[in-house]
Amino acid sequence: MEIAQAQTLVDNWIKTTGIRYFSELTNTAILMEEVGEVARIMARQYGEQSFKKSDEAVNLADEMADVLFVLICLANQTGIDLTEALEKNLEKKSIRDADRHRNNKKLK
Repeated sequence: MEIAQAQTLVDNWIKTTGIRYFSELTNTAILMEEVGEVARIMARQYGEQSFKKSDEAVNLADEMADVLFVLICLANQTGIDLTEALEKNLEKKSIRDADRHRNNKKLK
């Protein structure tokens, strides 16, 4: 699936099943909640924290998809074409960081 297709798919879902978008502020708060859920799993799966009994059914892929879904909602609400935004962002990083990481002794 292309990013533009994902934006259209989410928009169609919101307008049918979801009825309407939550406000941008509400969706920003939801995005932070979802990122927190990803962080919680990462801290337990790859960090030093251990899982609780209530964490046994967590699914990292599903939580990342939740983050992506809400991010797409916010992009749709604010008129951002995520394909274009990502392309511009990668171009910026490619120019800015052309030698930065290659010259970073910490990455050797």
